[in-house]
Amino acid sequence: MEGFSIFALAVLGLAVVTVWMGVVTVPQGMEYTIERFGRYSRTLKPGLAIMVPYIDRIGAKMSMMETVLDVPSQEVITRDNAMVGADGVVFFQVIDAAKAAYEVRNLERAILNLTMTNVRTVMGSMDLDELLSNRDDINSRLLSVVDAATTPWGVKVTRIEIKDINPPADLVDSMARQMKAEREKRAQILEAEGSRQSAILKAEGEKQSQILEAEGRREAAFRDAEAREREAEAEAKATESVSQAIAQGDVNAINYFVAQSYVEALKEIASADNEKLVLMPLEAGNVIGALGGIKNLTDSISSKS
Repeated sequence: MEGFSIFALAVLGLAVVTVWMGVVTVPQGMEYTIERFGRYSRTLKPGLAIMVPYIDRIGAKMSMMETVLDVPSQEVITRDNAMVGADGVVFFQVIDAAKAAYEVRNLERAILNLTMTNVRTVMGSMDLDELLSNRDDINSRLLSVVDAATTPWGVKVTRIEIKDINPPADLVDSMARQMKAEREKRAQILEAEGSRQSAILKAEGEKQSQILEAEGRREAAFRDAEAREREAEAEAKATESVSQAIAQGDVNAINYFVAQSYVEALKEIASADNEKLVLMPLEAGNVIGALGGIKNLTDSISSKS
């Protein structure tokens, strides 16, 4: 009886252990591969799962979350024989646990070596100037090549980024001098362009000033001509009136013409540059009488009109 009890307890314990071995809990973000007699059988998803004890066993525990790998710095020779140092980072995610577990040994090391090799290939096919200015192009080319190569491994490479590109110190100094020369050249070009625009604007201003001055002279000449025309019309009208008066036998009209000629002669004598003193041996009464005759003529013309 006592031996039977021990046997029963052993059987019960074995049953408990067997049940415990057949129950598997898979964490979130993980997948387990199951091997039956050493051969891949199926993949367990996150949660509670059952497998056959003593026949099935867990083969590989694969993380399905996105993983980051640092690519160490390495020396790269560009197409124009410049030596640069470059490092980067790779983001990848396992999408097929069975392939990632059984198609390649040491998955992370394989991805790392593949990336480093393609970094040398892609960057070595470019000139230094392209290397420094087309980093996005380098990243996209690396991503395309590495992702295509890792697809049979059940892996999706989501991103590859080149972190640093370090040219030699002497090359950096040369590039700095070249950049300084380019900036000075652009500054001189801008200064010359500014001087050119200033000269153009100054010339335009002088042109407009001359145009306005010419317009002013034209307007003044037009006004002078108009004034002379009106003066001539007035003179013609006065002459016509005086001529009518003479035709009617008015003596004052004759005195008007005599006085006008007399005054004009005096004006020419007085305005001469070589004359300093003017002697007029003439009778003042005659001039006054002529002026009085002009007044009488004017009064008579006004009374008629």
